[in-house]
Amino acid sequence: MTEVVSENSEVTVLLVDDNPQNLKVLYETLKDKGYRLLIANEGEKALDLAQRHQPEVILLDIMMPEMDGYEVCQRLKADPETADCAVVFLSALDDLSAKVKGFSLGGADYIAKPFQSQEVIARVKTHARVIRLERELQARNRELQGDQTRILNSISEGIYGLDEQGTIEFANPAAGLIMRCPVEDLIGRNFFEVHFSTAAECPTSLPVHATCSQGVAENQRDIRMLRTDNTAFPAEYRSTPKHEGNELHGAVVVFRDITAELESERELDEARELVQEQRDQLAHTSRLTTMGEMAAGVAHEVNQPLTAIANYARVAKRVMAKETPNLSLLQETLDKIEAQSHRASEIIRRIRRFMKKPATGKEVLSVSALLEDTRQFAEVDMRNNDGAINLVVPDDLPDILADPIQVQQVALNLIRNALEATRSAESALPVEVSARVMSEGCVRVEVRDRGVGLAEDAEEKLFLPFYTTKDEGMGIGLPTCRSLIQAQGGDIGFERPEDGGALFFFTLPVAGAPGTSSCPSGAD
Repeated sequence: MTEVVSENSEVTVLLVDDNPQNLKVLYETLKDKGYRLLIANEGEKALDLAQRHQPEVILLDIMMPEMDGYEVCQRLKADPETADCAVVFLSALDDLSAKVKGFSLGGADYIAKPFQSQEVIARVKTHARVIRLERELQARNRELQGDQTRILNSISEGIYGLDEQGTIEFANPAAGLIMRCPVEDLIGRNFFEVHFSTAAECPTSLPVHATCSQGVAENQRDIRMLRTDNTAFPAEYRSTPKHEGNELHGAVVVFRDITAELESERELDEARELVQEQRDQLAHTSRLTTMGEMAAGVAHEVNQPLTAIANYARVAKRVMAKETPNLSLLQETLDKIEAQSHRASEIIRRIRRFMKKPATGKEVLSVSALLEDTRQFAEVDMRNNDGAINLVVPDDLPDILADPIQVQQVALNLIRNALEATRSAESALPVEVSARVMSEGCVRVEVRDRGVGLAEDAEEKLFLPFYTTKDEGMGIGLPTCRSLIQAQGGDIGFERPEDGGALFFFTLPVAGAPGTSSCPSGAD
């Protein structure tokens, strides 16, 4: 039971009692006092409401079933979101030990039953005012701490105060450290002449000049500045006009040496390139491993059209050996040879496309076509596992932006796992592969099996490298899948359907959708 009375009131009061009559009395007592009232009839609901609304005052009954008021208070005080709420205990218990226990757990006050309306009103008003003032003070303290932090952070940066001509009127100690000279040596010198070798040639185009002369704020990164010894360093600066009334009196310049930062960025870029190269290599190795596992089935799949071609060729020879060849039958036989050759070529094309290393960059892809191609490639696994695949993709599903080879590798891995899991459970139901649009501008692909389900510790282990539940597995399939999908800006995970089995999913950004270069968690 939950009720909100006044949406515009400033103070929120949570009433908690398992007795409806007591709640009614409290409600009637406080309803016209301008408070926003929340009502709960048991501990769990009270904790949920307190977490969501952070009330100033909580009137809390002690004697409740399942979770008494003491435990509720203890959990409220243990949560940083609700620790500052004023908990006022309500109880018919009038012994000293009960009150001491309540106060020891963080309670702020105690009201004995039966309630006296004026006492309840007065105590709620007092505690609400105290908590409100405390929260305002805490908010102000946070603001002051933020101001202090910003000031302290700026101390490590050089700060100049310039007049309209760029003369340095003020320099902080950090400016002297960056310039490698005493601060006194900077005061009175011209900022432009000190820091830029082209100051005499084109002063109006120099950084900060527009701020000093026109009052235009500037912010630039990676510009070349000079020290007093003429050594150069890359810098980032911000300049703000300095006004007195309506008159411009120069500028305040904050600057810093970003040599180490640029070096770190370069090293980070190199590390990203190395990680991407290793990810691609691991993905390619995983594809080779998959093809090795599927080799026998693939050979059988290719052998079928080749055998048919040989048989139809023999038929064509017999037709042509006759004194009066049946040209219609010969044409039909040759058409069948051509069809089987196309079938063999398509099988080989699909294998070659899957085996090759993906080209750099993403493409606009049809999810339906990509999943159908993957389903055909998984026909070998369907036969080996005596299984089937049911593909369900809406006609109006939007295209995605991704690498087709890497996405197909992920889909094939999940489908093969699902077929094996279904076979291990001796189920005759097909593996379900589906896709749908999510509200975040992403497409979610799901692979559902009818196997024995996932272990209880799957969340901690399933995507760890080299963890596997297969006797001959290497444990790189699902970790590789996660790496590939995250590289596409998507997410991968699993769910446990209520009727058994397992459901794996991955998400990919919709092509052309604004703000969807990456998808949030794919879980609904």
